[in-house]
Amino acid sequence: MRTGIAGAAAATFAANRAQGAVRFGVHRKDGATRRGDLHESGSLRVRFPSPEDDGLSAMFVNTAGGIAGGDRFEVAIAAGEGARLTLTTAAAEKVYRAPAAAARLDIALKVADGAHLSWLPQETILFDRARIHRRFDIELAEGASLLLCEIVVFGRAAMGETMRHGEFVDRWRMRRGGRLVFAETIRLDGEIGEKLAMPAIAAGGCAIGTALIVPGDEALIERIRAASDGFGGEVGISAWNGFAMARFCAQDAARLRADMMAVLGRASAVPLPRLWLN
Repeated sequence: MRTGIAGAAAATFAANRAQGAVRFGVHRKDGATRRGDLHESGSLRVRFPSPEDDGLSAMFVNTAGGIAGGDRFEVAIAAGEGARLTLTTAAAEKVYRAPAAAARLDIALKVADGAHLSWLPQETILFDRARIHRRFDIELAEGASLLLCEIVVFGRAAMGETMRHGEFVDRWRMRRGGRLVFAETIRLDGEIGEKLAMPAIAAGGCAIGTALIVPGDEALIERIRAASDGFGGEVGISAWNGFAMARFCAQDAARLRADMMAVLGRASAVPLPRLWLN
């Protein structure tokens, strides 16, 4: 009897999980970037709010109002030769407590020769006991360029909230010209609050971020380091394999966001999405 009740509860839980997918491509036509076929399903939507002379901007909207345990989301974007695309989110994404299965977010980005893609979502905020597995698969042509940033906040410090326990798994793989040039997996689980307090991890910081910049070299690094006196948190940057990466850690999300904006402003001529400036 108990087995039947448990099975029914599990089936009900699975049936009520949010699912969403967005897949589309862009291409260059008549001197401007145009959208191709678009596929949307479930609670994930994309809108194109600001027509531009050359590039195209897109904004993701999660109509589920956040991410909870067991939710599944997929994003697949392709930028054709010469296209210019900037992607952001309508608001910070909130990841709520997961009593069972972790949420999953799979992102695939493909950028052709001469194309540029800027992936600039607003923050991802993890509440206590949130569980999420995120995966980035990035394919760049040799002549492609990329500006990608992600900010993760463990609890809303301004609201007096902390994330004590949970699971955050972040897997990134980037190929350039078909060759794997970057691979890493970050895993924080169990007593996350205690781990973030350790000097070798975050020294008490509750916000971390990463910016991936392609192409990137020593000249770019020096340009960014010139702004280091104004950083409110810790920022480290290095370059190898033809790209640069900046790492961020701060005591709160606002401080890290300001540091990220300073770095992105020096890393690329692409303007930040207007939603970042509100």
